[in-house]
Amino acid sequence: MSIQGTFARIAREGGRAALVTALKGPHAGERMLIGVDGQTEGTLGDPELDAEGKAAVDELIWTERSEMRGDLFIDVSAPPPRLIIFGAVEFAVHLSAYAKIAGWRAYVVDPRARFATPERFPDAVDVVAGWPDAAFEKLGAIDPATYLTVLTHDPKLDDAVLLMALKSDAPYIGAMGSKRAQKERRERLMGHGVTDEQIERISAPVGLDLGATGAQETALSIMAECVAVRYGRDGGRLCQKGSDRKRIHAEAAT
Repeated sequence: MSIQGTFARIAREGGRAALVTALKGPHAGERMLIGVDGQTEGTLGDPELDAEGKAAVDELIWTERSEMRGDLFIDVSAPPPRLIIFGAVEFAVHLSAYAKIAGWRAYVVDPRARFATPERFPDAVDVVAGWPDAAFEKLGAIDPATYLTVLTHDPKLDDAVLLMALKSDAPYIGAMGSKRAQKERRERLMGHGVTDEQIERISAPVGLDLGATGAQETALSIMAECVAVRYGRDGGRLCQKGSDRKRIHAEAAT
């Protein structure tokens, strides 16, 4: 199979990879396929060009963007982001539904098998009845396209998730909880050697300030925050951004 054919197959199967094509110069038309693990197939015909292509892919493959870089075109194929929801609670029902509407892949995890059932979460890609370590063993490691939300108020589950998440490259770690619950969580995490800087990665209380009431609106605020983080936005109102604001819509991933 050709390099283009392999890349097309990966894209069809929802995999993550990048196809680098030289568009100009003596090596125009040469292609190199780079997988998420850094493995390559083919060459651009010049070691310096190969190195340039690899550097561009390292930067773009997790941002899900295809771009021109000098004389090279980097075509990125990526599956939708994963949203792993810990806690088979009512909030999770609505959050998994919003994730599906937004084109994300939602997974629900809870060690309580009587609550963590596919019937309760029809919009989730998978429901795992188990602890976080078992869940990640099944779902795969946390990567830069994995967003995590903790919706329970059980310190045993919350802390187990957060201790793993804070060691990962997850772009978003959200956790529910009142000010008192957050204070107690901070003390517990610091007791495990977590630093203040690491704790600042946790978005708590979780969600954007929409004035949400009830499980459905709260789930909407969480999903909105995940989308804002994905595109590097703060989630404020567009009409109040002024004339110097960024593009209204983030550049679409291609």
